[in-house]
Amino acid sequence: MNPFLQIEEILAASPACGSTRIITIDGRAGSGKTTLAADLHLHLSGRRKIEVIHLDDLYNGWEEALGPHLTNSLAQIIVCLEKGDPIELNIFNWSIGEFDSQRKFTAPEILIIEGVGSGQSAIREDTAVTIWMDIGPEVGLARVLERDGDEISVQMKQWQLMEEEHFQREGTRAGADFIFTTE
Repeated sequence: MNPFLQIEEILAASPACGSTRIITIDGRAGSGKTTLAADLHLHLSGRRKIEVIHLDDLYNGWEEALGPHLTNSLAQIIVCLEKGDPIELNIFNWSIGEFDSQRKFTAPEILIIEGVGSGQSAIREDTAVTIWMDIGPEVGLARVLERDGDEISVQMKQWQLMEEEHFQREGTRAGADFIFTTE
């Protein structure tokens, strides 16, 4: 069966977070999370209000990306959805290395959160669908450097260590409803 149709079947159930059904897409850098989020958004849109959050916008720089700031940001999104309050996100500007803008939106019917750390245990019970994108670290690194440039190779090698530690601690892959292999 087509996994998108399976996801739609799951989304037909009652929402777990206010009136919103949350889909998280997690996995190593370079695994295709952003592409899948765009494809899912396109597939699911139409009569439904759908928003996508890219965790690249929420990370607090390289060193603090997968720390308490991200977990608190995700938890705050859940609180807003449960209360029906608007969601206000502080957006990180990678060029200047600080948060410098905001994004605000009302609770959608479907919220797709994509990025390393989106499937963490702090919000897993509030999600309708958790997707893990499987890719080998070497292939993921090569894809990221091809996309973003070799000038971030030092940061990416450190990032791979941080993301692997995060995934082990969180049991992210084991907690996924779907596993897509992208190699």
